[in-house]
Amino acid sequence: MLFLRGMMPRLNLPVPVAIALLYILFVFPVMGMAYYELKSRRARARTPKGCRKLGLHDGHSNLHDEHEYSTDGLKPGQKNNNEKPTPRIKALIAYPIKSCRGIEFNFTHFKDSGLAWDRRFCFAEYTTDNDDNDDGSSGHWDAKTLRNGTYSRLALIRPEIWLPDPSSPTYDKRLHSVKSDGVLLIFYPRDTSRLPPWTRLGIQLGLLESEEWFSIPLNPPADSSEYPLEELRLFSIPTRATRYSTHVPAALAEFLGSKKPLGLFRVHPEHVRVAVGNAPSERELGYVPDKAFSDEYLLQMQSMGSLREMHGRTKYAIPQLSVRRFRPNVVLEGVGAYEEDAWKMIRFVSSEKEDGDGDGEGVDVH
Repeated sequence: MLFLRGMMPRLNLPVPVAIALLYILFVFPVMGMAYYELKSRRARARTPKGCRKLGLHDGHSNLHDEHEYSTDGLKPGQKNNNEKPTPRIKALIAYPIKSCRGIEFNFTHFKDSGLAWDRRFCFAEYTTDNDDNDDGSSGHWDAKTLRNGTYSRLALIRPEIWLPDPSSPTYDKRLHSVKSDGVLLIFYPRDTSRLPPWTRLGIQLGLLESEEWFSIPLNPPADSSEYPLEELRLFSIPTRATRYSTHVPAALAEFLGSKKPLGLFRVHPEHVRVAVGNAPSERELGYVPDKAFSDEYLLQMQSMGSLREMHGRTKYAIPQLSVRRFRPNVVLEGVGAYEEDAWKMIRFVSSEKEDGDGDGEGVDVH
């Protein structure tokens, strides 16, 4: 204390004030810089070399104002009584892993099987064909979705897609992340119930990671024994897909509550699932419509008008009903409640077309 008095004789400050001033001017800034450096190092460790992340930047979303819409699919400032509103795309969302969180885009590519990267992966559990035989010699892989009650935590798994970027300063054709045409990072919450109190405090303060994660190649080598082609059953219908046999950590199985072997599968281009039911035929389209790991159809649309009408009937139980609950690929505005249910075919065109500047090209959706 005497030392502090000697250091600040001209200010003539009481010792408690001098200590507080010391913390404000020196200790807190140093702690802030250390915290920033720690977060930067963690971010760099999770960034695949030579790649860039797809989707909107963290913290940004075109659905940030979704609760401002009314049942006509418009916000108050968009309404014009003299003109019929033009339907527009509000948001584009792809779900790389079935039943897991989506990635929002400002623009993306349409494939014959829907949005690029949509439902290309899924988790599956190995089930023995005979419950009395537990040696694993006879069984099959069953895809798991949110419909399976014990797998409801799939909704908390967050994927990130990283593609090779030649403009990156760390880009190198010899990198595994480049050779595999990119990587998929998979994040899931840490189980804090088993952690000591000081570790939980560190997570709450942001000093420690709140998520576990692992990475897989987007396109694994076909001749590798690590990625075998195996039978997979989705809703009891068999198909064949590529299994990532060594990447799934045991901690993820514990997080999902899986008591059986857990696997991760990727759609195989030579073993596609054909869209049936009300889907257009090959004769109508000129090609066979496939659907990756989607339930029935390769694209789901949802209008803000429909969402707000449903919110009006469910707000007693769900005060803030989000369109994300319905896992749509295309979210529309300017469409009244349930109008989209009667659509048979639509065409997406550039907004410039309305001003006469568009070239007429678009994407037809049946």
